[in-house]
Amino acid sequence: MKLFAVAVFLITYLLLMLKRGHPFIVLGSAIAFLLASRAINVTQMVSSINYNVLGVFLGTMILSGLFIFSAVPAYLATKLVDRSKTVGMALLSVCLLAGFISSFVENVATVLIVAPIAFEVAKKLKANPIPFLIGIAVSSNLQGCATMIGDSPSMLLALSSGMSFMDFFWMKGKPGITFAVELGAVASFYILYLLFKKYKQPVTQIEEIRVKTWVPTWLLVFMMLTLALSSFIQNKPQYTIASICIIYGIIGLVWHEFKHRESISIVKDLDWHTFFFLIGIFVIVGSLTYTGAINDIANFIMSATKGNKFLAYTVIVWLSVLLSAFIDNIPYIVAMIPVAKLVAASLGAPPELFLFGLLIGTSLGGNITPIGASANVVAVGFLRKNKYHVKFSDFIKIGLPFTVTAVSVAYLFLWFVWGK
Repeated sequence: MKLFAVAVFLITYLLLMLKRGHPFIVLGSAIAFLLASRAINVTQMVSSINYNVLGVFLGTMILSGLFIFSAVPAYLATKLVDRSKTVGMALLSVCLLAGFISSFVENVATVLIVAPIAFEVAKKLKANPIPFLIGIAVSSNLQGCATMIGDSPSMLLALSSGMSFMDFFWMKGKPGITFAVELGAVASFYILYLLFKKYKQPVTQIEEIRVKTWVPTWLLVFMMLTLALSSFIQNKPQYTIASICIIYGIIGLVWHEFKHRESISIVKDLDWHTFFFLIGIFVIVGSLTYTGAINDIANFIMSATKGNKFLAYTVIVWLSVLLSAFIDNIPYIVAMIPVAKLVAASLGAPPELFLFGLLIGTSLGGNITPIGASANVVAVGFLRKNKYHVKFSDFIKIGLPFTVTAVSVAYLFLWFVWGK
């Protein structure tokens, strides 16, 4: 059964990566094979699904949609551009804003918000928009792992490891992953500064975006405050975090229906593809856990690194960077979270060292190539629609130094804080 579960996982992963067949058909067929072969039963299948993650994802997805509708992000972007002296600094400011927004809003949504503004600035000044759109995509991916609600891998890691919203900032008396991400951001944004500083043309004023409403912004702020306060509640119910996110999402939908009569369109435009994709991935990876394959992967890493904590940590971080440059990071991190926990337990190391390192490598590795993250695919697609073809090498010239710099700084910071 173990070999069969591994074979199903690998074939499914390969089909998804090569985009052979609709993802839901591929995942549904894989689950049917696992159930028919008794590699996993119905009870195990149901228990494999992380309902906390689904709740958080759904709630934050609704608020993200409302946040985009409010036009607040676009308004902030135009204000930043107008206050910049040169084109290079204007677009660096937009990248910084994209990073900030993606700490609380899904990365693809962030690119959809900011990309049109950066494109218009570049177009008006007759500058090549390709490096600017790439800069926005990689900035979004970087900051997406700074908070628990910033991106799907962050939610997956936090809620499968019992981490709260505040644990990303400060955990067990030590700095959390947010500090590692921000240090990496400082170093990697210097790379963007070197790339953009040559654009010294003065900024011409762009049309100011008018804010439709500030209500979604306040809902996002209050949701984050509630999540932060819930971190201090001892022995809270299992689905507290998911319930908070869903409640705020429902409040947002009710407000939107009452004020704008467009809640149906907001619900239709939600990323239901990723929502149901997550369910399928939970079941497939669950089969690896129940058949013991996850234990075997952890033992292999232990054997290959000869029980050396620093070497094992290094392998997990940089292997994640390499693989995430080419494959979807959601199924990868779902499969690797239990591996990281087992390796940490075997070495007597804090699990946070390996879990935070795994998240850094998984989230940032996608920045290397145009196919490594959904935000990259969206940015490249936006350029293609506007008659700009992005070569693989164009993306790597920015993505590779940006990623290596950010990961190196975060990787060393996590080791010095959590590895000793």
